[in-house]
Amino acid sequence: MLAAVCREYGGPEVVRVEDFPTPVPGPGQVAVRVRAAAVNFSDVLLVAGEYQVKVPPPFVPGSEFAGVVESVGEGVTDLAAGDRVFGTGIVGGFGEVALGRSESITRTPDGIPDTVAAAFGVAHRTSYHMLRSVARLQPGEQLVVLGAGGGVGLAAVQLGVALGATVTAVASSAAKLEAAAANGATHLVDHRASNLRTALKETLPGGADVVLDPVGGDLAEPALRALRWRGRFVTVGYASGTIPRIPLNLVLLKGIEIGGMQLRDLGIHAPDELRRNEAELIALFAAGKVTPHIGATFAFADSAAALRHVADGHAVGKTVLEIAPAR
Repeated sequence: MLAAVCREYGGPEVVRVEDFPTPVPGPGQVAVRVRAAAVNFSDVLLVAGEYQVKVPPPFVPGSEFAGVVESVGEGVTDLAAGDRVFGTGIVGGFGEVALGRSESITRTPDGIPDTVAAAFGVAHRTSYHMLRSVARLQPGEQLVVLGAGGGVGLAAVQLGVALGATVTAVASSAAKLEAAAANGATHLVDHRASNLRTALKETLPGGADVVLDPVGGDLAEPALRALRWRGRFVTVGYASGTIPRIPLNLVLLKGIEIGGMQLRDLGIHAPDELRRNEAELIALFAAGKVTPHIGATFAFADSAAALRHVADGHAVGKTVLEIAPAR
């Protein structure tokens, strides 16, 4: 098969489309003929050898994909060849055939294009589980989303609105804030054009109920200060590259809750809650109430350019590779 292959750690340009062995599903695995794949910042880090999990080269990057089941391994009974699906994994998505564990593969709702399905899984699942299970977001609450122009951020904007909150989007450019507004944000804050602490105080004089932070770095503390008494601060990731140090006296004085969670841990420790969240989220997706914002689409041959686009912070929402002709 053809695949975008990383044969040595480095920048996105080390990835080249070439022949690579076609993977064969083992027990509990599903082989998917890939039509589209999403490009995430974690893929950039994996290629650079800087992700929290190292995959030794050579490997095929790509953690999100969508297409058609080609074959299934021993023990897989809930999926069959010909099923339209989308799935996730650490690597493998940027190839004509990708493998996934059966539990990480989901049937694509009718009417959803493969490009959209490929871009849905990671960002929307991350945001929904954080808002639903960690933040316990309620209708009528004020939600601040940092990094609101990225995949997780824009998903959080959409889902916050779907859950009945009023959303304040914080991002680094007019284009990203425009996308956030188009996805339901009521208030827009460009943190590069103003002091974030002051801007949030002016925007939300009564304070925010919840802050969702996939960025970290210098944005975390001023956003935390914007919370009202007993507000909830949810840490999702550190796209800035810096893990923030939070002054705990602020937590004490405001009675703030700080929470976070890795998705795999929810499945281990609260499987019933995970199943509830998943059913609610897929229902929203199938009904068209939430959908990924795809800011850029690249041809398969331009896989390195797609990774560079994400690495340089140009992505608005999700970036997608078209592995096979659109259907």
